[in-house]
Amino acid sequence: MDYLWAFLIGGAICAVGQVLIDKTHLTPARILTGFVCTGVLLSFIGVYDKIVDFAGAGATVPLTGFGHMLFQGVKEGIKENGILGVLTGPLTAASGGICAVVVFALVMAIVSKPQMK
Repeated sequence: MDYLWAFLIGGAICAVGQVLIDKTHLTPARILTGFVCTGVLLSFIGVYDKIVDFAGAGATVPLTGFGHMLFQGVKEGIKENGILGVLTGPLTAASGGICAVVVFALVMAIVSKPQMK
């Protein structure tokens, strides 16, 4: 049942993004940034924690989950380092994902053969 809820909640989040792409004049970059900011806002008011508890990976994998992770990093950083934690907390929380993106991008740049359009 957990897999079903993760699929449904994650799919609903992605469907909202697709509707925004299809029905508005917003650029994809603005939509993606909006999703991250929405994740931070929902985490701040305490709603996204409940969604994550219910949907698991269906809520943490989309970009709203990245915003949630950044907010959790800020909370932990402030507990440990005070006001300096506002800067160090999100970087610590997201460092694994950022490192993976850089490594995978490097591997793909080495393996693929870029072509001019």
